[in-house]
Amino acid sequence: MKATANIMVLLVEDNMDIAATISDYLTIEGVECDHAYDGETAYQRALTGEYDVILLDVMLPFRDGLSICRALRDEGIDTPVLMLTARDTLEDKVEGFHAGADDYLVKPFELEELLLRTRVLSRRRSGEVKRFALRDLMIDFENRSVVRSGQNINVSPTGWTILEVLAQNSPRVVTRSRLSMALWQGDPPDTNALKTHLYKLRHRIDKPFEQNLIHTIPGQGVALRE
Repeated sequence: MKATANIMVLLVEDNMDIAATISDYLTIEGVECDHAYDGETAYQRALTGEYDVILLDVMLPFRDGLSICRALRDEGIDTPVLMLTARDTLEDKVEGFHAGADDYLVKPFELEELLLRTRVLSRRRSGEVKRFALRDLMIDFENRSVVRSGQNINVSPTGWTILEVLAQNSPRVVTRSRLSMALWQGDPPDTNALKTHLYKLRHRIDKPFEQNLIHTIPGQGVALRE
């Protein structure tokens, strides 16, 4: 049984077999996995800043992982980077950390360890945030509670997952495909399922109040922001 996916990673690996193995494992464990085979494609995707973690191979076509990491940091992209490489000397690791990497995993590695490190890095980016506040909306992740203007709001399990993903990425836009992946691993029960659940969530979070906080951005997705 697949877990729900609240973590979004960019996997940068030019070996298709290795990439498929990692991607399949992470997906089963509830991590949504986007994939780039070459360095230039990876850099362009990483610039969006929409990923929770970047799993970055060092040796890549067109552009190596170290230069990608340096360039991202120069652009102000703070997405955690986990370097994946067969280069295992201390000098190699120091070079990776100096380039801006957050962690370093030497090939070959156990998939379980990759998963654990990925989860730790995703939590590190959020600063282990336990609460989210936006105007009069307060979300308590630890207690799974939602309050707006002092009123407790009951949210369904599906609605909670949507709200959690939106809050973790606020004020950035979250694509509908990512929400679908978080809920159903990209295989919704029907074509209108996400639309229906978003409507129900808006009905609880926004309808009774003066200002809407859940916004549909045409052609892009959904955002939780003022």
